[in-house]
Amino acid sequence: MTTIRKIFVVGAGTMGNGIAQTAAVSGFEVTMMDVVPEQIERAKKTIDKSTAKLLEKGKITPEQREAALNIRTTDSLTEAADADLVIEAATENPSIKLDIFRDLDGITRPDAILASNTSSIPITKIGSVTQRPDKVIGMHFMNPVPLMRLVEVIRGLATSDETTQTVVEVAKAMGKVPVEANDRPGFISNRILCPMINEAVFALEEGVGSIEAIDTVMKLGMNHPMGPLYLADLIGVDVVLYVMEVLQRDLGDDKYRPAYLLRQMVDAGYLGRKSGIGFYDYRENPKGVPNPLVDKACR
Repeated sequence: MTTIRKIFVVGAGTMGNGIAQTAAVSGFEVTMMDVVPEQIERAKKTIDKSTAKLLEKGKITPEQREAALNIRTTDSLTEAADADLVIEAATENPSIKLDIFRDLDGITRPDAILASNTSSIPITKIGSVTQRPDKVIGMHFMNPVPLMRLVEVIRGLATSDETTQTVVEVAKAMGKVPVEANDRPGFISNRILCPMINEAVFALEEGVGSIEAIDTVMKLGMNHPMGPLYLADLIGVDVVLYVMEVLQRDLGDDKYRPAYLLRQMVDAGYLGRKSGIGFYDYRENPKGVPNPLVDKACR
């Protein structure tokens, strides 16, 4: 297996800074990159707050927190030149991700592994734009990364056994439970999760119940830690819509048709936590309150 010491994370958003933090507290040498300076500063504050809570609860040591606070940051992909493993966590946009992998292929060492945190874009497609498809793999973390234990490891058609085993061991070193999935639309997690969320949106759209009612039923009746609409906000309403569009297109089954309300939400800019408002409004209450505009429109 390839020895992994240096990890380069592309993207300092919610997933990127969570991955960087997790890698740093696990003993890896981490560099976090984002083209937006303000995003880097927000990421540093998020990591500071997150590690402070984990330290207070005894989940990490002071040394681990210090390692996370000293993550190197940059606004240039060229800093990935000496990385052993690159984990891309940019926005879920195929053209952006493919461009990043084309660039990384020319910047990084030929033996470096290139991983994507994509939730739906085919790993085979991503690998095809590089000269090393055998070293391209999916490494799909769950949100919030520092707390969630699962990592989906997705092999593209050309991904080698060595690459897969190396990434599995890296995930374990981060304290995660790696689960291998085939390169199929939605992989395992979103093939099951997003249609469930989409059905909850249909139920809201059709007036079956309010936002609060739908989420309460799933929490108290099915013992889910959070309701599907609240979870949609956490994932990103735009991401849920994109995954459903991928499932409908690639599987050719109308049962994956996105609820129209999902499109309306995205058009309105109601993307969830990252925009401050989605099915819930977080602008004055960090825990969120049901968005009255959406509730009213669906009654």
